[in-house]
Amino acid sequence: MIEFENVAKRYPDGTMAVSDFSGQLPAHTTTVFVGSSGCGKTTLLRMINRMVDPTAGRVLIDGEDIAGQDPVKLRRRIGYVMQHAGLLPHRRVIDNIATVLLLTGMKKPAAHSRALDLMDLVGLDPNLAKRYPSQLSGGQQQRVGVARGLASDPNILLMDEPFGAVDPLVRKDLQNELLRLQSELG
Repeated sequence: MIEFENVAKRYPDGTMAVSDFSGQLPAHTTTVFVGSSGCGKTTLLRMINRMVDPTAGRVLIDGEDIAGQDPVKLRRRIGYVMQHAGLLPHRRVIDNIATVLLLTGMKKPAAHSRALDLMDLVGLDPNLAKRYPSQLSGGQQQRVGVARGLASDPNILLMDEPFGAVDPLVRKDLQNELLRLQSELG
């Protein structure tokens, strides 16, 4: 479970991104933050993996305050799918998916094997593995981002407007695919 206890984020210029937010996100569920642009949704997500630290309050995962955890280790065990996929343009699809696995010490052959399994899981043709992100459609890029987010088999998967950059039909397909993955993987 993820808990926010009276979290706030004020930037040095005085901008208040989040003000006194509290809430619990139950384990093994899909939770969606809904709100207008600039209301703090991304900031809250980024607090969970310590890409942003709150200026007040606490964020807890399974009852443990994450402020005392190493941010890099924390991030490597939390999947994160960024807006517009956030793929590395100079790396092939298979390498984009395997990035976190390689960073955690997995050998390249095993990481590539896992990446190919994930491509199948998210509905990507394995023939796309050697392509670069610019050679993929928007929907395919988003699927690569989801595969990369799932690569380390995380207990938590954060998704920041993962389908915002694709057309409505592709968005609906990707949302349905995500629901299928949720039911398959828990």
